[in-house]
Amino acid sequence: MRQVIHIFIKEFRGYFVTPIAYIVISIFLIVTGWFFFSTFFLFNQASLRNFFDLLPLIFSFIIPAVTMRLFSEELNVGSYEILLTLPVTYHDVILGKFIAAVAFVAAMLAPTLAYPISISFLGNLDWGPVAGGYIGAIFLGASYAAVGLLASSLTRNQIIAFIIGTAICISLTLIDKMLFFLPRTLLPFLEYLGADFHFQNISKGIIDSRDLLYFLSIIFISLYGTHLALQEKN
Repeated sequence: MRQVIHIFIKEFRGYFVTPIAYIVISIFLIVTGWFFFSTFFLFNQASLRNFFDLLPLIFSFIIPAVTMRLFSEELNVGSYEILLTLPVTYHDVILGKFIAAVAFVAAMLAPTLAYPISISFLGNLDWGPVAGGYIGAIFLGASYAAVGLLASSLTRNQIIAFIIGTAICISLTLIDKMLFFLPRTLLPFLEYLGADFHFQNISKGIIDSRDLLYFLSIIFISLYGTHLALQEKN
C-alpha cells in the first residue's frame, strides 16, 4: 500500500507542475459555469439540475484529456520499463495512477461547490439531490478515469488514447439516448448500460445499490483490462 501512496503522490503532483491541469480545470469551470448560469434564471428554480444534466457529457471529454498521458507518455519515452524495475507491482502502478486521477476529478469539482452555496442564498435549495449529485459525480468521474486509464495503456500516442477514451465515455453517456432505434426487447438491458441513466438516478438523491454496482463494475472491468494490456506489453 505504501507504493500505491507513493505513486499517487507523484502522479497527483505531476498534474500541477505543468499548465495542463490548470487549463483543464479552467475550461471545465468556464463551460459548466456558462451553461449553468445562462439558463439558471430562465427556470427561476433553486436547483442544480442543469449542472448535473450536463456533467456526464462534459466528463466524456475532460476526463480522457486528464488520463491520456498516464501510461501513454511513459510507454512512449520508456520510463515505464524503468518503473517496473522498482519494487512495485502492476496493481501498485495502476491503483496509484487511478487514485491520482480520481483525486484530480474531485479537485476539479471542488470549486463548483460555489454553485449550490450561491443558489442557497437565492432560494430554498434542497441539499439532498445536491449531495447525491456530487456523490454520483465522483462515481461517474472514477468510472471514466478508469476507462481513460485503459485507453492510455493501449497505445503510446496520447492523442489516440484521448480519442479512444472519449469514444468509450461518450458511448456510455449516450447509449440510453439512442434506444428508439433498437428493438423493444433490448431496451431494459441497454438502458442499464448507460452511465448517464445511473448517474441521473443518484443525482436525484436516491442512492441505489444497483447504480453503485454499475459504476464499480465499470471501474473493475477497466482496471482489469488495463492490467491485461500492461502485461501484454511487458
